[in-house]
Amino acid sequence: MTKRTFGGTSRKRKRVSGFRVRMRSHTGRRVIKNRRQKGRERIAV
Repeated sequence: MTKRTFGGTSRKRKRVSGFRVRMRSHTGRRVIKNRRQKGRERIAV
C-alpha cells in the first residue's frame, strides 16, 4: 500500500509559525524571547 500524499506544506508552516509572524504579536514575541533564553538552536521556523 502506498503512503498518503498529504503532509504539511512549507508555505503553511512559514505562514503559521515563521519568525515574521511571531514578531507581529505580543505573545509571539514572548515565544521568541523564551526560546532565545532557553538557548534553542532554532528560534522559529
